[in-house]
Amino acid sequence: MQGFKSECCRPEQVRRGQYWSAYELVVVGVFAAAAKVSTLLVALAGGGMNPVTLILKNLIFTTLLVVMLYKVRKPGVLLLFVTVNVLFGMLLMGVSVTLLPPMLLAGLLAEGAAAAAGGMRGRFGPLVAAAAYDLLFRCMSLAVSWLALRETPGMLVAAVPIVALGYLGAVGGLFTGVNAVRELRHAGIVRS
Repeated sequence: MQGFKSECCRPEQVRRGQYWSAYELVVVGVFAAAAKVSTLLVALAGGGMNPVTLILKNLIFTTLLVVMLYKVRKPGVLLLFVTVNVLFGMLLMGVSVTLLPPMLLAGLLAEGAAAAAGGMRGRFGPLVAAAAYDLLFRCMSLAVSWLALRETPGMLVAAVPIVALGYLGAVGGLFTGVNAVRELRHAGIVRS
């Protein structure tokens, strides 16, 4: 019985031929669900699209993203998180399918930025991945909006401040995410 317990309870242990352990997949799924549900609750409690709600929901999302990236430090984890988050968004809120390609492309490019910064196992890799994802996704979503609204540019001008406020919350989420990771390391929840 002791041999069984020591074999099955190691989150770092992965069977031969598997890239993701069940533990890592559960962590990604839980963080993706928590990010989606918490941002939805903030939006509902805040009463819609006001500046405080925009900043707060992006702050929470980026904080959870940074903590998850430091918890599961493997290449491809951001892309997996984005994919699961998109699925939750489509099931819960009917997220626009036009945002799917920018999300996945931003996740892929952010993985490349993390690899250039030393990889996900490096000291700043997860932070670079989260920062690059937030910036790239917002720029790409504005580009998609421009394609859809190029005949009425006034509507796009109204969307830019909304995206900028969301990015301001995401930048704040980078700092709160680093602080959360620091505290979770002291608690022994995040090991690196």
